[in-house]
Amino acid sequence: MQDLSVAIITQNEENNIRDCLESVKWASEIVVVDAFSEDKTAEICRCFTDKVFLKQWNGFAEQKQYALDHCTSQWVLSIDADERVTAELHEEILRLFEQELLFDGYYVARRSYFLGRWMRYGGWYPGYQLRLFRRDAARVSRARVHEGFIVTGKTGTLQHDLLHYSHSSLNESLQKLNRYTSLEALDVYTRKRVRWYDFLLHPAGAFLKKYIVQKAVLEGMHGFLLSMITAFLKMVLYMKIWLIQHESDDELRRYKEDCR
Repeated sequence: MQDLSVAIITQNEENNIRDCLESVKWASEIVVVDAFSEDKTAEICRCFTDKVFLKQWNGFAEQKQYALDHCTSQWVLSIDADERVTAELHEEILRLFEQELLFDGYYVARRSYFLGRWMRYGGWYPGYQLRLFRRDAARVSRARVHEGFIVTGKTGTLQHDLLHYSHSSLNESLQKLNRYTSLEALDVYTRKRVRWYDFLLHPAGAFLKKYIVQKAVLEGMHGFLLSMITAFLKMVLYMKIWLIQHESDDELRRYKEDCR
């Protein structure tokens, strides 16, 4: 049977991390990379593993690559602090490791929690993520946000879900919106020329795609709120892209430092 390392990055996650770690305490090894949390995150992590590494925050991708580099098992499961491995997914992974493995990586469906509701529509489910993979076949993409793992080789799909306790409140959603749009703007500002109508067309298009095409309408008011937040995110993103493109070199440097 294969050994398994679980890789997690953290920063001020004391409200989430214990339940996350409880869900993977069966793994051969747990590697946590903590960005000098100011709460009890690191202390809680040390109750589950002695492999807690402190590293100054330098972006999602770099933190995840650092965690991957410190894993010692042949296979790695990467999860976030606000995610949980279900008992069914745990059993599926154990059964998988009892047989000959046909793939170098596996996608996992992610069921996400939004303002008190598990979402099935609006493009949120199954929301496949490449999370289980051979360590020597994987690397992290270099995007500042929406980073992911890239596997050299064949990939398959697991049947059971990973639970994602994200967006538990509107305030949390807006905080994430602000942070992620700042990072995404830095990734794309050299590739997009912003015009005045982008502030109208892109938010409207994002709302219609989410609400109609991806059927968020079937989620009732939760689907409407999700679609509105998505539209607002798109508007804020284009505002930030435009601002970055009109900043001086010194202002852009300070903006990048603030986003770290």
